[in-house]
Amino acid sequence: MTAPAYEVVKSGFVALIGRPNAGKSTLVNALVGAKVAIVSNTPQTTRHRLRAIVDQEDAQIVFVDTPGIHKPEDTLGEELNRASIKALSDVDVACLVIDASQQIGPGDRWVAHRVAEARAAHVLILTKADIAKPSEVEKQLAVAGGLMKFDDVVVCSAREGFNLDGVIETVKRHLPDGPRYFPRDMPTDQPIEVMLAEFIRERILHNTRDEVPHAIGVSIEDMTREKNSDTTTIMALIYVERESQKGIIVGKGGDMVRKIGTDARVDLERLLGTKVYLDLRVKLKKDWRRDASQIKRFGYGEGLQ
Repeated sequence: MTAPAYEVVKSGFVALIGRPNAGKSTLVNALVGAKVAIVSNTPQTTRHRLRAIVDQEDAQIVFVDTPGIHKPEDTLGEELNRASIKALSDVDVACLVIDASQQIGPGDRWVAHRVAEARAAHVLILTKADIAKPSEVEKQLAVAGGLMKFDDVVVCSAREGFNLDGVIETVKRHLPDGPRYFPRDMPTDQPIEVMLAEFIRERILHNTRDEVPHAIGVSIEDMTREKNSDTTTIMALIYVERESQKGIIVGKGGDMVRKIGTDARVDLERLLGTKVYLDLRVKLKKDWRRDASQIKRFGYGEGLQ
C-alpha cells in the first residue's frame, strides 16, 4: 500500500454554534492566540463564517466561528442564521456553545436541535466559567445535558484562559487522521480586506449605541502601499441606513469618525505590519439589511454567494 504524500496528523473542522453573545468569537481568539475575530457586547457582532486554525505538532484543528443564531428581523438576520446552520453540514465536530452565566431558553433548545442533526461528533462547550458560580455551572451542565446527547462536555473561560487546552484536547479526540489543510503559520483564511473591514466595524460597535451598530456595514474600497513605503493607505466606506445614523457616526465636527479611525488604526497596523493612513467615509444606503444584493456585496453570511 502506497503511503500518503502528506504528513498525517489529527485534522479536521470544528464548528462553534450558539446563541448571540455565547462567547464563540472570544473563545476562537483565545484558542488561536491571536485576534482574528471581532468581539463586542452587541448581538450579531459576528457576520462572517470565519475559519481559525490551531496548528500543533500532531494536529491541525480548524475552528469555524459562526454568527449567533437568533430570531431574525430582516434579510440579513435570515442570512446569518442560514450561514450558521450551513456550517454544520461539512464539519467533523459540532460544538454547541452555551454561556454558563445565562439561563438556557427556547433559543438554545432550537440551536441544540440543529446541532443534534449534524453528522458529526457532538460536544458541549460551556463558556464564561469565570463569571458563573460553581453552582451555576453545575446547573447549566444539568440543563444543557437534557437538550441533546453529547459525546463530550468541556467547561472553559476564554477571558481567563481557563481550560483552553481542555477544549483543544476534547475536540482533537474526535478528529480523523488527515493532512494539514492550511500552512502552519496561518491563523485564519479570512481575506485581508474582510478582516480590515471587520476591525473597523468593531470600533464602531464599541463607540456607538442603540440602533446604530446593527445598521452598519463596512467595505474596503481601496488599499495601496507605495513601493519602498512603510505606509498603507486604506479608503473604507461605512454604510448606514438612516440620515440620523450618518450624523451619529460622523459626530460633531467629524469627532466620532476620527475617533473610530484612530481606534481602528491600532488593529489595522498590527495586521498589516505597516503604518496606516485610514480614510473613512460615511454613506447612506437605505434599508440595506433588507436588500439581498447589498448583503452579498458585503459578503455577510455566505449563503447568498
